[in-house]
Amino acid sequence: MSWGTELWDQFDNLEKHTQWGIDILEKYIKFVKERTEIELSYAKQLRNLSKKYQPKKNSKEEEEYKYTSCRAFLSTLNEMNDYAGQHEVISENMTAQITVDLARYVQELKQERKSNFHDGRKAQQHIETCWKQLESSKRRFERDCKEADRAQQYFEKMDADINVTKADVEKARQQAQIRHQMAEDSKADYSSILQKFNQEQHEYYHTHIPSIFQKIQEMEERRIVRIGESMKTYAEVDRQVIPIIGKCLDGIVKAAEAIDQKNDSQLVIEAYKSGFEPPGDIEFEDYTQPMKRTVSDNSLSNSRGDGKPELKFGGKSKGKLWPFIKKNKPPPPPPASASPSAVPNGPQSPKQQKEPLSHRFNEFMISKPKIHCFRSLKRGLSLKLGATPEDFSNLPPEQRRKKLQQKVDELNKEMQKEADQRDAITKMKDVYLKNPQMGDPASLDHKLTEVSQNIDKLRLEAQKFEAWLAEVEGRLPVRGEQTRRQSGMYDGQGGPTGNSCAQDRESPDGSYTEERSQENEVKVLAADFDDEFDDEEPLPAIGTCKALYTFEGQNEGTISVLEGEILYVIEEDKGDGWTRIRRNEDEEGYVPTSYVEVYLDKNAKGAKTYI
Repeated sequence: MSWGTELWDQFDNLEKHTQWGIDILEKYIKFVKERTEIELSYAKQLRNLSKKYQPKKNSKEEEEYKYTSCRAFLSTLNEMNDYAGQHEVISENMTAQITVDLARYVQELKQERKSNFHDGRKAQQHIETCWKQLESSKRRFERDCKEADRAQQYFEKMDADINVTKADVEKARQQAQIRHQMAEDSKADYSSILQKFNQEQHEYYHTHIPSIFQKIQEMEERRIVRIGESMKTYAEVDRQVIPIIGKCLDGIVKAAEAIDQKNDSQLVIEAYKSGFEPPGDIEFEDYTQPMKRTVSDNSLSNSRGDGKPELKFGGKSKGKLWPFIKKNKPPPPPPASASPSAVPNGPQSPKQQKEPLSHRFNEFMISKPKIHCFRSLKRGLSLKLGATPEDFSNLPPEQRRKKLQQKVDELNKEMQKEADQRDAITKMKDVYLKNPQMGDPASLDHKLTEVSQNIDKLRLEAQKFEAWLAEVEGRLPVRGEQTRRQSGMYDGQGGPTGNSCAQDRESPDGSYTEERSQENEVKVLAADFDDEFDDEEPLPAIGTCKALYTFEGQNEGTISVLEGEILYVIEEDKGDGWTRIRRNEDEEGYVPTSYVEVYLDKNAKGAKTYI
């Protein structure tokens, strides 16, 4: 059905209806625009939420994400970030495919509507002008006819009157003829204008208006189709991201299914395991024993003999009571043995008898864990001063091992970076040597030297931490040999007494909990104790070396050398860049392999170089 034939007389209503259609389209554009703003705001809030709960770098939170449940939560945060990205995609696509496109179409639609209704108004004005001309011609014809009729009546009246002169009658006759002619002319003009108007009116209602209304109808139908297509696009934009959103949700489900409670439980063990054994049974402490002792029990031999049963009071199980003792609180001294920190001139305990100083010294020397006690004393002092030991000795064995391993890995990574940088500089120097126009090779020497020195420092640090790590893992032979020699030397003197490290209990943070008087005595005897076991058999020389540069050995385990100095090689480079050398029987240590020129004795056992 056509608007031109059915709505030929509804020009004004059609004008209002098409304007309403444009208003509907603009309303839909506004709706989609607000939807895109909501999507952007929602995506922004999701991203902020995900960022808020992301673990902060170099913080304790990063360590928590080793657990599978925390990793699943992290995966959820990452998937939510991707989920937010899909809402941003919805906003972008709706803006590009609907809002911008419809806004441009509305402008075109308004222009087309304006043009069509302008043509309609122009046709209306033309037909109205023709109608006015017809009305004017009709009135003129009517007036001329009336005038002619009056002139005819006047002539007939004059002609019938005998008193009127013949000239007046002739004049009236002529006037009547003139009026009659004018009426005829008006009639002809009115007939012509009427015929023309009828033709114009026919064209207006059957040609011009139908054509204009048809254009308006097509315009309106295109608008309807366009808004329908936009609604389909609106749904398709949402549908396009549904698979990706589904993948995000599947990722969250997969991360949740990957949670392993057993693995998390094992990680808790690894994180907090101290490495200590649980405390054993507490032995019965017989306070009546000193009362039964005879005078002969004060002799050195009997004291040593009595030390054997006292071992179970100060043994390993009793020495591990520290988890249940408050920090910095000294434990009560064992009742059946004399304290090694007792003051010679101080008051004597009624239940303890003074023993000879030689006995005390022997008990000190045969106590195997004394070195551990010295270390705990040092750790306790460092903790009191608020400093963390470099070797992490304030931590339990298992935690200390993990920290040392982590430190070694970090140093190895840094060494690898420096080595890569050195290789890059070396390649650049080779390029400069082959192509001098590209740069001066000598300009890279300073940087190359600096990088090499950094590598040497990092290697030295790594060796230091590796030595501590080996000590924790029980791989250092030095401490084991000292312990074996210790035990072998004093096995004939009787077993260790209760004054071993069982009294020198440590808390998990390494704080020393023995009395201050005991610490003083330990400090006094530490030097003699270390000297007693430093006389290891020296390693044989496997060659000599000449120092190419001066090296200042400032770190533990290194030795300083002067340029041109000749020294003995006792251990070749194992691939780590360090060579062990000896100046004399008392001075030996490690120097960077690049600082010396090694001359190995081929007949020496194990004479092999890694240079």
